Order: sequence, then structure tokens, then C-alpha cells
Amino acid sequence: MRLVLDAEQRAFTASLEALLTGADTPSVVREWSRGEHGSGRALWGRLAAAGVFALAAPEEYDGVGVRPVELALAFLALGRHVVPGPLVETVAAAVLLPAPDLVKRLVSGETLATVAYDGPYALDGAADLRPVPTPDGPYALDGDAADLRLVLTPDGLYAAAGRGPVRPSLDPARRLTTLAPGDLLTAEPPLAKALLLARLATAAQALGVGLALLDRTVAYVGQRTQFGTPVGSFQAVKHQLADVKTALEFARPLVLAAAVTLDPADVAAAKVTAGEAAYATARTALQLHGAIGYTAEYNLSLWLTKARALRTAWGSPQECRDTVLSAGGRRS
Repeated sequence: MRLVLDAEQRAFTASLEALLTGADTPSVVREWSRGEHGSGRALWGRLAAAGVFALAAPEEYDGVGVRPVELALAFLALGRHVVPGPLVETVAAAVLLPAPDLVKRLVSGETLATVAYDGPYALDGAADLRPVPTPDGPYALDGDAADLRLVLTPDGLYAAAGRGPVRPSLDPARRLTTLAPGDLLTAEPPLAKALLLARLATAAQALGVGLALLDRTVAYVGQRTQFGTPVGSFQAVKHQLADVKTALEFARPLVLAAAVTLDPADVAAAKVTAGEAAYATARTALQLHGAIGYTAEYNLSLWLTKARALRTAWGSPQECRDTVLSAGGRRS
């Protein structure tokens, strides 16, 4: 499959990149990690105005129809610029919600939504997506910032009755809270479709994180010297960078192809490949940066922790592999 972006897709990507380049997202991330959401909400509104959330909503809900390829391109840029917030969860909510007025508020950026999952469910007979059990309810991302909190259970989609305190996370910008189900919104939400788009968006976001880590590391080893020579000229360093670049470039067409087919196995393959490539790039970036890479004050840490968190978000590597293997067994 030869994947070539058309002029409209290239223009959309360029405009989103320009928006995010001028947004000073590292500062936004650090404020978001402290529970200060003002700058993050302002950026959220600009992303909505650029049409990011409209890509997951039908036209009658003020969207542009579900456009998976453009959604993947958008989330690749969001990952590259390490934008915080319940981005994937808002996309999932736009698919799950039965109320047009609520979806329109998501599309416009007026409302941030988060989704907690409580109970296993299968996607076309593949492996279950099982949450980590907690005594007080399932975890949700950024439940303190979200205006709309949703809980998915085997019985349907619920509005959350309340939220627990913010819990620490590996990625400080991913603030976790527990949610308890309240009023039933729908007994038959489109789980499969929501999971597909959420996994696709997460895969693209992870790919963007990995590409940014590679770019930052290449720039750093070109400046850092040992024995009067840039470390980027050392053969061992070149080999490490070549390995992760190969992994990322292998993941890119898988993500775009999955956006075209929206086949569960293709999306799962893209998710595990992009997640593992980004994680490998994070480990290489940390090693090549040396001691400075371990400091939370250095901006590299914002991408390092995001890569680790996205690796298991919306399906662990093993769950995604099981989905691919299950599909292979059915096709044979």
C-alpha cells in the first residue's frame, strides 16, 4: 500500500504544526502537571477551532464525519508536541455519547471529557481489554480537569457520580482519578468503534512522541562533545540512533494503513509497534543524554514519561499482540 497525503491533509498537518510550535507546550505541560489548567484549556480551545475533535464526530453533531487518517495525523502532531489533557478520551467520548448537544460541546472545545473503563470487553472476538482493578473504581485520566466524566461498564455508559483524589502517575501530566458510575446514559454504546479510534489515536500520539525524542536526541549528540569530538560522530551512537529511527519509520506506515482500513488487527498492530518504537526511542534518548536526561527539570523528561505511559494506554502490548494473533487464526 502506497500512502501519500493529499493537499488538504498536508495543509491541515502544516497548520497544526505551526499552531503547536508557537504554543510553548513544555510550559503548558508543567502547569498542567501542577493542576493549573488555564493555559492547557486555552490551547485546547485552539485545537478545537483547528478542527481536531471534529474529526471524530458526525456532521449532524457539528463534526466533519469520522476521518481516521486526519485523526491519526492530528494525534501524531499532538504527540510530537507532547500536548497534555484527555485528548484520546475526548475522542472516545465523541463516539460513545448518544446526546448531540454533549458531542457538539466536545467538538467546539467547550467541554473536556474523560472516560474510565470498568470491566472486560472483547473486540471482534479478540483478547479482552482489562483495566487495573482499584478498590474505589476505575481510573480516569485528568478527572480533575474534565467537565464531563464518563464510566464504561459491561452494562453501558454512565455519567460519573463523583471522582476521587488525584493519584500520582508515572507521567506527571497524566493525572489519574477514580470514578464511580452514576446515571445511565446508554445501555448500548458503540464500544468497538470507540476502542478502535482510541487505539489508533494513541498509536499516532506515541509515534509523534518517539519522533520528537529522536529529533531532540540527534540535536543533542551533535552538540555534546567528548575528547573534543561530537558524540554523534561515534559509530556506536550512530548505530543506536539508526535502530530507533528504523523502528519509528516502520511504525509510521502501519499507523497510517490502520487509519485507512480500521481493521481491529491492523489498529492493534499499529498500536503495539508505535508504542514499542517510542519506548525504545525513549530509552535510547535517556542513555545518550547521560545524567541530564534523568532530571525532571530538563524538558526531555516530558517526552520520556509520555512514551512509557502511552505504551500501555488503551491496550497493553500483550493485549494488542493477542488481538493480532487472534485475527490471524480466524483468517487462516
